[in-house]
Amino acid sequence: MVVTGKEPVTSSGLLLFTFCSLSFGRQTTSDPDMSSAEVVLGFLEEAESWRLRSPQFPSKVGGKPAWLSQRGLPSLSGLECEICRLPLAFLLQVYAPISGQDRSFHRTLFLFCCRTPECYSRNDNRCMKVFRSQLPRRNEFYPYEPPPEDEPPNNPEEDQSVLSGVKLCWVCGCPGNKACSRCHAVTYCGKHHQTLHWKHTHKKECCKEASTATTSSLLFPESELVTEPEEEEEEKDTKEDEEKEEEGESTQRSTDVPSLADTLAETDLEEMAMHETEDNKVFQRFKKKISPEPHQVLRYSRGGSPLWVSSQHIPSDADIPPCTCGAKRTFEFQVMPQLLNSLSVDSTGASIDWGTLAVYTCSISCNHDDQYCPEFIWKQDFSSDQHTQIKHTQ
Repeated sequence: MVVTGKEPVTSSGLLLFTFCSLSFGRQTTSDPDMSSAEVVLGFLEEAESWRLRSPQFPSKVGGKPAWLSQRGLPSLSGLECEICRLPLAFLLQVYAPISGQDRSFHRTLFLFCCRTPECYSRNDNRCMKVFRSQLPRRNEFYPYEPPPEDEPPNNPEEDQSVLSGVKLCWVCGCPGNKACSRCHAVTYCGKHHQTLHWKHTHKKECCKEASTATTSSLLFPESELVTEPEEEEEEKDTKEDEEKEEEGESTQRSTDVPSLADTLAETDLEEMAMHETEDNKVFQRFKKKISPEPHQVLRYSRGGSPLWVSSQHIPSDADIPPCTCGAKRTFEFQVMPQLLNSLSVDSTGASIDWGTLAVYTCSISCNHDDQYCPEFIWKQDFSSDQHTQIKHTQ
């Protein structure tokens, strides 16, 4: 059942309001059981633009970030690709508050990625960043009560270039203090985005009144992330039944693996995975798990375990660094390869790509001095054999 509306919900004995229309749930403060953590799936859905703004506490993909806290935003250097040093593009945000913890009554995770295909070395996460922001229910930015269901009156396209005195980049919506030297009306995060905007539209608009709404080729298409609990898989009576189901899977359902950008048939994917027995087992499990909901773009399970696409490059506990506060980081959600189909990226040549992106966050969800806290992302690609064959096919 998709979560809709802002009705009171009961969690940990407390009556709570669902502040966003499509929250990834109010997780409890206690450490979740790793073996039984519920999985919530994320799907893309079109939505009116006002529903994807900060006062609505959205979960969304693309567009500009709908910042939660309006203070302590990530620094410009913190939002650069560690490989090419160009500004990262906003990919998605997940609203995931924690019940029973006042400091995390509102809580959102923000994921950014590089748009440069050459930065996507296999299993290298330096082209991506993730940040966490949280606020208590009573805070200086948002009302105590949930936002209304109806569209706010007046100014539906509010100016997003300024946030509580913090100037934002006109192109990407990230902090930007560099103003146009001619009109001084728009600001940028750096020279790169200023140049892009000048070439694209600002050369004609400079010193004229421009619309507060702007689009950019740097931005990914904007969609709302809607949620639905994953249904428990029925137990199979025999191993033979499982094998039979896997053999007939390609004829029953066309499961999309967007990292291949729709250029390969299901049989090609299976042939790639067959090279390694263990890889095949993991890959088949991945396909089988997502087959009931092949359009899922995100899997949320705080304290649970990721669904890996390959038996290679799976992190050990030692590979996941602790939070800056010293607490252990635990898995919270993963981004699926299906999302790539909706990002309007080049699929025939070099392109951004991943098998899955696993996000690990502070287990106690610390305040980090009221700053946006950097968290950790693990990028897993398809196995070497799969990757090589994909390149030859494209």
